[in-house]
Amino acid sequence: MNQALHTWQFIMTKINAGQPVILLYVLESIGSSPGRQGFFMAVSKDGDMQGSIGGGIMEHKFVEMAKEQLAKDNVSLDVKKQIHDKSAAANQSGMICSGEQTILILPISQNDSDKIHLLIDSLTSQKNGTIILSNQGFDFINTIPTKDFDFQFINEKNWIYKEKTGFKNKLFIIGGGHCSLALSELMHSMDFYIQVFDTRPSLKTMNENKAAQEMHLVEDYSLLQNIIPSGEQHYVVIMTFGYRTDDVALRALLDKKFKYLGVLGSKNKMEKLFDEYRKAGIAQKTLAKIHTPIGLQIHSQTPEEIAVSIAAEIIRTKNSIDT
Repeated sequence: MNQALHTWQFIMTKINAGQPVILLYVLESIGSSPGRQGFFMAVSKDGDMQGSIGGGIMEHKFVEMAKEQLAKDNVSLDVKKQIHDKSAAANQSGMICSGEQTILILPISQNDSDKIHLLIDSLTSQKNGTIILSNQGFDFINTIPTKDFDFQFINEKNWIYKEKTGFKNKLFIIGGGHCSLALSELMHSMDFYIQVFDTRPSLKTMNENKAAQEMHLVEDYSLLQNIIPSGEQHYVVIMTFGYRTDDVALRALLDKKFKYLGVLGSKNKMEKLFDEYRKAGIAQKTLAKIHTPIGLQIHSQTPEEIAVSIAAEIIRTKNSIDT
């Protein structure tokens, strides 16, 4: 989200300075394309640029195309399909990774400044909204769409792309200790809105945590049942200071549906906890959805290494790779 904000701020700065800008936007991505749907960048007439549509020879080609059009003051809206296969009969990107991308070339001018200003305000306020791209150009509304991405293409003159702006994923970290601080700092650079919860007032690592968007002091972890909602894009990591507090937090959230639920703890500790749950009649299918021992097993030792292993597992789950 920070990268998106920086790119739109770049665009606003350039058009306010009288510098025409071309927006390059990945409307669709299929297969092994380096630039995924929603990647975008801007190229200004003075040759400056911000963002990325995936890098490599294809991005270089589009940047040079944008510079040439801007230099000639001959810019028009266009949609180009790029096939990453040198044996393709047409629309070769110059890459060989076998995927496809559909890229929008869109001139941005001072006429778009009001909408871009609304978008920047929304991103800065950490709110959600909708970018709308079509053959009519660029638009932004504060309404939150039901889908993260929606691309409907009939032909080059009849298409529409909608994207949810702002944070698409929420990370709830239960426990505000050293590992929580390290995980917050690592996930801050990704597309996650982070909330941290702890029961301990004046905890040093909670006060040091400037990466999370929200910090919450709760009287008891059992209250999380009424605080943290289910969500298809909600990720929960439990890493409190002890076995029993982990238990309280986990019991409060067991009946909810999350994209990811993980608990930091040794294998022996979690097996003991799960035995208690089975004796209490908690179904195995409920326990099976819990990631524990948490994170990819890379023999992590420091809080920073633990954070890397957890972040990697969350990203793997988010992208539905080998889950």
